[in-house]
Amino acid sequence: MKAISLFSGGLDSCLAIKLIKDQGIDVIAMYIDTGFGGTKDNLAHLENMTKQVGAELKVVNIKEQFVRDVLFDPKHGYGKNFNPCIDCHANMFKLGKAMMEEWGASFLISGEVLGQRPMSQRSDALQNVVKLAQTEDILLRPLSAKLLEPTLAEKEGWVDREKLLGISGRSREIQLAMAKEIGLKDYESPGGGCLLTDENFSNKLREFIKYDKLESGDINILKFGRHFRLDDGAKLIVGRNQDDNAGLEKIDNDKFIPIKLPIAGPFSLISKNATKEDLKLGAKIAITYAKSSSDNLYDIEINGVDTITLSPFENKSQLSKYFFNSKK
Repeated sequence: MKAISLFSGGLDSCLAIKLIKDQGIDVIAMYIDTGFGGTKDNLAHLENMTKQVGAELKVVNIKEQFVRDVLFDPKHGYGKNFNPCIDCHANMFKLGKAMMEEWGASFLISGEVLGQRPMSQRSDALQNVVKLAQTEDILLRPLSAKLLEPTLAEKEGWVDREKLLGISGRSREIQLAMAKEIGLKDYESPGGGCLLTDENFSNKLREFIKYDKLESGDINILKFGRHFRLDDGAKLIVGRNQDDNAGLEKIDNDKFIPIKLPIAGPFSLISKNATKEDLKLGAKIAITYAKSSSDNLYDIEINGVDTITLSPFENKSQLSKYFFNSKK
C-alpha cells in the first residue's frame, strides 16, 4: 500500500507522513514547486525532513502551469494579499491525484489542520478544495481526520482511523509535543510559507504586472533587491546585501541585463528594453549605492558591452520618487 503526501516541508506535513508510515504504508512526499516558496534553495531541508520520517521525496516543478492557470484567476479569490490559497491547494491535489496511477498510490494525504489557517483551512474551505480537485474520497488529512468524514482509506481499512488525530485550531502544542516525542529535528518554525501571503512581495507583484506580463522566469526577479521604476518605464533592481547580490547574479532572464560597477557595490539588473535615458539613470542609481563619491566619475558597464561614465547622486533621498515602497 502506498500514499502520496502533498508535502510542504513543514512540521505538520512531516507528522502527517509519520502517522501513515507508522501504519505500514509507504509514502511518497510530493513537493510541488510553484516558484513562490521563498528565496533560498530548500532541497537539502526537504531531503532531511523526508529522510527523518521515512518518505521518498519527489519534487514537481509547476511554475509555468501555476502562473498560467491559477495565480491570476482564482475561482475562490485571494486571501489578505496575492494568495489564492483555496485554488492553489485544489490545484496541488489535482496534480497529486494525476500522479497516483504512475506512482502506484492508492490515496493522498496532507498535513492540513482544521481551523489552523483563516482562509484555506476552515471547514467549508477544506470541503471546497476537495470538490474543486475531485478528491473527496481519496484525500486523508491525518492530523484532523477524527473531526472529518471518513475517507476511502479509512472505510476500506487500509488506515486505522483510531490511530489518527483530531487536532483543530491554531495552537501547535500537540504537534510540537509529537515532534519532541519522535525526535524530529530541524523542522521549520511554524508560520512560514508562501511569498504570496507576504504584503511586500504581493505589492511588488502588483506593480510588476502593471508594466509587464508575469512569466515563470520573472518570479525570482521579485524576490531580491531594491526595486525602482524609472522615468521611461524600465525596472531596475539593486542588490541590498550579499544574499541579494548572489540571488540576482543567478537569475537567467532575457528581459533583464546586468549593470557592472567598477568599484565595490551592489549587483544590479535593468530592463533590457530600457531607453538610453533610463540606462543612464539606472547606472547612476546603482553607483549611488556603491562605495562611491559624488565628486568622482565612474565607468559603468551595461550588459558587458556599453560603458556609461557618470557620478552618483549626492544623496539617496533624491532616489525616493523611483524607489518602490510597498507601503505607498
